[in-house]
Amino acid sequence: MQTNKNKERNHKSAALPANKRENFSKKKQQEAPVILTQVSEELPNDMVIGRNAVTEAIKSGRSINKILIAKGERQGSIKELIALAKDAGIMLQEAEYRKLDEISGGLRHQGVVAYGAPVDYVELDDILKIAEDKGEPPFLILLDELEDPHNLGAILRTADAVGVHGVLIPKRRSCPLSATVAKTSAGAMEYVPVARIGNVAQTIKLLKEKNIWAVGADMDGDKDYYESDLTGALLLVVGSEGKGISRLAKEQCDFLVKIPMQGKINSLNASVASSILLYESLKQRKIAAK
Repeated sequence: MQTNKNKERNHKSAALPANKRENFSKKKQQEAPVILTQVSEELPNDMVIGRNAVTEAIKSGRSINKILIAKGERQGSIKELIALAKDAGIMLQEAEYRKLDEISGGLRHQGVVAYGAPVDYVELDDILKIAEDKGEPPFLILLDELEDPHNLGAILRTADAVGVHGVLIPKRRSCPLSATVAKTSAGAMEYVPVARIGNVAQTIKLLKEKNIWAVGADMDGDKDYYESDLTGALLLVVGSEGKGISRLAKEQCDFLVKIPMQGKINSLNASVASSILLYESLKQRKIAAK
């Protein structure tokens, strides 16, 4: 049953000529509010949205990879959130409001979306303590600006298989732990501790001061990987998919090793290269233990 207002609106529209009725209809459509039809009932487990939710996540000490803030949002509770994030060393990025709408699947985000880690990061000292408690020389791998989450997941899987005590990843310009990494690792992310570090070169230098040998994987390496001693306290440094190890990281390594290539392709996927080197180290350790 139509209301009087609806009858009046329809009567006005019908009284107009055909071309004006079409323009009248288009105008009404433009005036109508835009409704997001794609609404997610459940967010990925590595995402937190809304000012209060993200603020409490920071206060609770939850591991957060980065926070997206809508451009121009600097009033009210957002100021406290930004201050807390900076104090916690969490990366902040600006994004268009519409982009945040897409990311949050239409749920009310209040101009804030955070990406958390599915598991908590640990400190570097925690990883070294794990090795000490096991009575084993530290066996670590540092991923220098690795960007592909599938590669990171695959490396974690291999790291678990060969007995690596922990994986180190930079806080910036590096793939963080995420739902994709968790899935690719096939559960290994639950067992291999991951620490986020600041300056890569300084971290390598610090570990060398603790009598841990730093070995970099590089196509211009001094020796083939199987000709080098990969036993004892070891930090294996692997670079990104395209750039390899950064210059400063190379300079801090004790020596560089290469994987011989006889085909037309001059490099390997980062996770494949890591697997080759990690298993060579495991083989050498088993032989040395006999």
